[in-house]
Amino acid sequence: MSTDNANEVNVLRLTIHGALVGHLIGFRDGRNVLSIAEEFKSNPDRPTFSLITHPNFPNVTKLMAEPWSRNQRLHPVLSNLLPEGSLRELFAQGLKVHVDNEFHILSYLGDDLPGAIKAASMDPEDVPDYLLSIQGKANTKAVKFDKVNQENKFSLAGVQMKFSMKEKDGRYNLSKGDELGDWIIKTPSTKHKFVPLNEYTAMSLAELAGVEIPEIKLVEMAQLDDLPSINLPNEKKAFAIKRFDRNGEQRIHMEDFAQILVKYPHEKYTAANYENIGKVIYDFSGDGLADAQQFARRLLVNILLANGDAHLKNWSLIYPDRFTPRLSPAYDIVTTKVYIENETKYALNLGGTKAWYELSMRNFESWAERSGIPWRAIKPHLDDTLSKAREYWPEALNTLPMDEAHKDALRSHWRKLHNDFNINAA
Repeated sequence: MSTDNANEVNVLRLTIHGALVGHLIGFRDGRNVLSIAEEFKSNPDRPTFSLITHPNFPNVTKLMAEPWSRNQRLHPVLSNLLPEGSLRELFAQGLKVHVDNEFHILSYLGDDLPGAIKAASMDPEDVPDYLLSIQGKANTKAVKFDKVNQENKFSLAGVQMKFSMKEKDGRYNLSKGDELGDWIIKTPSTKHKFVPLNEYTAMSLAELAGVEIPEIKLVEMAQLDDLPSINLPNEKKAFAIKRFDRNGEQRIHMEDFAQILVKYPHEKYTAANYENIGKVIYDFSGDGLADAQQFARRLLVNILLANGDAHLKNWSLIYPDRFTPRLSPAYDIVTTKVYIENETKYALNLGGTKAWYELSMRNFESWAERSGIPWRAIKPHLDDTLSKAREYWPEALNTLPMDEAHKDALRSHWRKLHNDFNINAA
């Protein structure tokens, strides 16, 4: 911000599919206030900004009646749009702002956020007068946002980085300005070996077991252009997954379950369980039973693949018609056990336990009961998932590109599972 006046604010205009959602006001002391526009609140046909603003959501009128105010962090619906960890550090370094300055980072990334939300900085003369008195403070004044451009001068290591990129003629470039990225590219990690090969293999196996996934592929690192100067290991392949929230130049809205349950990213392992997610899917999806069946299939696949990282942010709803929630395609399925010594647990609680090797079909029945989903409609899908895994996976794993040591660890994992779920890889 441009002066030392504590009552000066910056304002971002939030839209979805061209419709005004509201305005996000950023104060110098780190407070931020999201005021939802009256025209959005009063429109029964409004596009879904978040499930908690859907006309069918309980207490939605009350939820939108007052401004959403937070200190430092943005409201979880917006905070979860931003990158975490070292990727956030990368942006913060380039923008020369503190890593917790979420308002500033959102303003920079506002043209190509996940889903269909856009955040655009407003010129002071365009800010409605009523916004300046929203906190009851006199002399509040909108000022021009001094937007800082990324300088692409970084030196970060130790993690896997991911970027929204645009594919053209077999080359991948960072999306810029109004250009929408159509692929998420995940580079190799300096902390863990062969993560792209791991994820490609795990996602491929998941698809063979009936899990819905986007298009995926491995791409040569030499095909990636304009990457920041980050430290990368000597591996030749990156993992590419098609963005299911994009269709050409069209944005398709989505939100993860941290947003839906109004939790911050740091709460993604602790603030809920798989029953909470299952109940939301069954109660609110446009096809609750079909999506609950697919969710159950994925829960089992994550156990079979030793993926301990299926936290709140790795499950999402998508709004293909701009209004109706559906379970999104699967993403971020990785055999994490090969990277975490003695890992034996799920990210969240399922049917009373997180322990992979204790889980049986009875835990899934308990999960269905607690989620309010008919067990008779779930059991056949779990049986089908297991049947496909046992039939296809042992041979497919031999030909997929996962590191051989990782393959051996996955086969060992299959043998340790409860008799209900073990797979003979001999």
